Order: sequence, then structure tokens, then C-alpha cells
Amino acid sequence: MEPPGGLVISLDFELYWGVHDSAHLAAYTENLLGARSAVPALLALFQQYTIHATWATVGLLFCQTRSEMMQALPAIQPIYHNRGLSPYPKMLLVGADEQSDPLRFAHSLIELIATFPNQEISTHTFAHYYCLETGQTAETFSADLHAALDIAQKYHFSLESIVFPRNQINPAYLSICKALGILAYRGNPAHWLYAARSSAHQSWLVRGLRLLDAYINLSSHHSYTLRATETVPLNIPASRFLRPYSPRLRRFEARRLRRILDDLTYAAQARKIYHLWWHPHNFGRYQSENIAFLSSILEHFRYLQQTYAMESLNMRELAERYREPHSEA
Repeated sequence: MEPPGGLVISLDFELYWGVHDSAHLAAYTENLLGARSAVPALLALFQQYTIHATWATVGLLFCQTRSEMMQALPAIQPIYHNRGLSPYPKMLLVGADEQSDPLRFAHSLIELIATFPNQEISTHTFAHYYCLETGQTAETFSADLHAALDIAQKYHFSLESIVFPRNQINPAYLSICKALGILAYRGNPAHWLYAARSSAHQSWLVRGLRLLDAYINLSSHHSYTLRATETVPLNIPASRFLRPYSPRLRRFEARRLRRILDDLTYAAQARKIYHLWWHPHNFGRYQSENIAFLSSILEHFRYLQQTYAMESLNMRELAERYREPHSEA
């Protein structure tokens, strides 16, 4: 018999470094600042429901001072053809430390996450690295990942799973991840709507259909069964992005919730894995509405836990469960 179904939650923890190349950065500052209070609120909720979660963290956020950040930069850096994608020219904007620049540092929040049970700190690369953009290479990716592992190790964190920024998964780079001890990565749902794309290949049609899919079942439930494997790193595909509350779409909130609850119920009954993800800064505005929405999801998970023995697992735990004992890390 298959093991019980499982809920995996992963969060892309990036603050400024995840949106530095956005045209709407100035308008998004409230979300980024709000993420700092969203993190403890999420941790409290996870503790209430005994949720195991993975916090995929940009390496730059580990640094405590600007000086430390400059010293931690990778020896070689990507030269994206679209120069606006690189965070390195923007290092001149970095403040002295977390107190003076809460958008670009988050060491205290990382330490807070680590004090809560069942929470995994993983990597979101060092500098929000884009693996499918033209101009970057395997060599610069390796340097970035080395830098991410080094700054984490400095503070006694062992990073064993990865979430690729913008979900840009380059299969050629998985061997680099394996060589550096990464056991798992978050893959994309097995549907053309969610295929890995560079920024140049994103379209309004795809974005619109993804938005509609959050409310209406266009692409199935995206839950899946994993098998014991020697393949490292293990692909733990995403199932759904937890979109934040929007006042403009509030009349459809019940439908958005029902979409996720139906996904979860299907996964529990079919003994499959369901992987929900978002960014802490998605909860930076309308925090009470977003926390209430997530609470409804976790309350339903508790019911499924009691009824179908559904489990909560972070990415590291799932990778350990499905890794063959003799496989190489």
C-alpha cells in the first residue's frame, strides 16, 4: 500500500533580492517591509498546526553587514544579456546592516525561523540566480551556489534543498547541485502552463491562464506519487502557488479556497503529494486576510490528517524518505 498523502510547503524567502529587477519595485516596498512581520505570523501558524515547511532563502539575506555581504560575493558573477537582471550593480544601494536596511538583510529572521520546530532552511541561490537567462553559464551558477552554501555554513546551516528563482530549472545544472550536497529541488507542475521559461518567453496569455487556473480547474490537481530513487537531487514538483489576497478579486475568494481544498482532498484520498508554495512578501499586505485564508487551508489539512493520516513534510524530509539508502548525495 502507498504511504499516506503528504502536504509540502515551501516559501521563497528573498525580500528585495527577488524583485530588484521589477518595474514596480517602488510600489512593492510595503509588501517587502510587511514580510518582516509576516514571517513570525507564519511561523506561529505553522506551530499551531504542526506544519513542516521549507524556507528557500536567498544567500544575501544571511549577511549581517554590508561589509560581510561584499566579502561573501561569488568570485565570478553572471553577465546576463539583460543587464537589469543582475543584482550586483545595485550593491551600491545596500545599507550598513539589517537595522538600517531591512529590505536587503534578514539575518535575524533566518535565526528566528531556525528556532521553530520542523522548519528547514534551504537555498534560493546566493543572489537570486536565473538559470535560463542568456549570458549566465554553468560556471557562474556553480560559483553562486558555492557562495550560498558558504554563507549558510558560516552560521551553521546545512542547505540540502534548492528552489530555483522564478522556477527557472536548468536540467544541466542538477549535477552541480548533486556535487554540492543538494538532495532535492522544487520542480514545476507537469503541465505546459507551468513549464520553465526565461523572462523573454513569459507571455500575458500564460500569466492570464495561470491566474484563471487558481480559481477554476484548468490543469488538474497537480498532486503526484514519489518512488524510492537513486536520482539526486530528487524532483519535488510544485502543485500550486498560493496567490495573495486581492481586493479586486475578493468576490472570488471562496472559489480560490475551494480550488486548493479540493486539491488537498484529492491528494489525501489518493495518497499523493501536494506541494504549496509562495513568498513571505505575498503576505506583506492584507496580512490578516492572507493569514485567515491560510488558516482555512491548514484547518482542512488537519481534518485530512485525522481522516486519511495525511502528513506534513518539508523538502529535506521528503528527500530523505524517498532516497535509496545506497544512493550518493
